[in-house]
Amino acid sequence: MAAGTRIEQARDVVALVPDPEIPVLTIDDLGILRGVDEQDGRIVVTITPTYSGCPAMDHIREQVGDVLADAGFADAEVRMVYSPAWTTDWMSEEGKRKLREFGISPPGRAGEPTPLTLPVACPQCGSRRTSVISQFGSTACKALYRCDACQEPFDYFKAI
Repeated sequence: MAAGTRIEQARDVVALVPDPEIPVLTIDDLGILRGVDEQDGRIVVTITPTYSGCPAMDHIREQVGDVLADAGFADAEVRMVYSPAWTTDWMSEEGKRKLREFGISPPGRAGEPTPLTLPVACPQCGSRRTSVISQFGSTACKALYRCDACQEPFDYFKAI
């Protein structure tokens, strides 16, 4: 198998690894899959945590190793890199669409006004008449909101 083909095959299987906290997203959707390369005949996958203390990263690293081994890349290496730091700007548009369909309002661009100063759209009805219930939702990367139009609560994935 040619090197490019091996890398592409490895990337294809790794890209499908789901995020354990939001399983409708893959690590590729989230943008934490930073690269798949080949070094000295060995596949090397690089991932970046959404934040340095993310408890899901050990599980993700293990899953990446497992899917690579199942695909015939038993000697693959999974490397964690912290620089540059992950940003929600790395999230794919497909990932943001999946979040909305799952009932989580996706992040805007990093550096834009915070949700307290900019209305967040309700993922259920699209209304921007929403209120912050708590700056911390089901995980530290989400805030809890309520739609004033349809009255549904929802998470907002914070822009970082």
